Amino acid sequence: MSECTNDCSSCGQNCADRRQPADFREKPHELSNIKKVIAVVSGKGGVGKSLVTSLLAVNSMRNGYHAAVLDADVTGPSIPNVFGVHEKATGNGFGILPVSSKLGVDLMSINLLLENETDPVVWRGPILAGTVKQFWTDVIWKDVDFMYVDMPPGTGDVPLTVFQSLPVDGIVVVTSPQELVGMIVEKAVKMAQMMNIPVLGVVENYSYFTCPDCGKQHKLYGESHIDRIAEQYGIDTVCRIPIQPKLAAACDAGMIELYEGDWLDPLTRKIESL
Repeated sequence: MSECTNDCSSCGQNCADRRQPADFREKPHELSNIKKVIAVVSGKGGVGKSLVTSLLAVNSMRNGYHAAVLDADVTGPSIPNVFGVHEKATGNGFGILPVSSKLGVDLMSINLLLENETDPVVWRGPILAGTVKQFWTDVIWKDVDFMYVDMPPGTGDVPLTVFQSLPVDGIVVVTSPQELVGMIVEKAVKMAQMMNIPVLGVVENYSYFTCPDCGKQHKLYGESHIDRIAEQYGIDTVCRIPIQPKLAAACDAGMIELYEGDWLDPLTRKIESL
């Protein structure tokens, strides 16, 4: 038998001294009630992760559920602008209160706490991770059926903190058609597997553009590789969002709740079946 390293998480021996791996999960605020937590991740930035997070939250609200968005992308927050929310979060003697969108999606983002929305957040990793924890422990999330966590890109401090500290029920991976991005997607999927969190689906953004004149689809970013990756990792739900000027305009105008489209309906059904 090899020498014990006291790391039971990577040991296959069933000895008398075996211990359960440490549980780093943080308790939510005592007044919070959150049923399911879905993390929306990407291997790199600029692929539309915040867009997918917002669309899923809107879909849940349209289907009669109460949705919330925790914006964990502290250095690049965009969720408030997408929903057209610019007022500041408030608090009471018990905790911080999220800000509700026009249709009732509860939101918490660093931009709801900064004096000016354009102020940069120049913090190191541990402070960023601590802020995300506080969005979970100090904010009063009331009667939330589905909380969507808009994660920063990559596999660094904040994603690791979310996976370890929050009871994440599943993740959604967002990508674009480029082959290089496909390689990065696999890193995100493998991280989820390492944390024993199921991948509920993959969303390919910028998948195609439909010509308004002839109706033909053009793949401006090249052929998709998403089906191969999904099959390789046993992911059974793949959704594609086209290049849609009206969708971009809705985000810029803070009117995402008025969008029209059924691209994420299969993934929404998968999440609501949890």
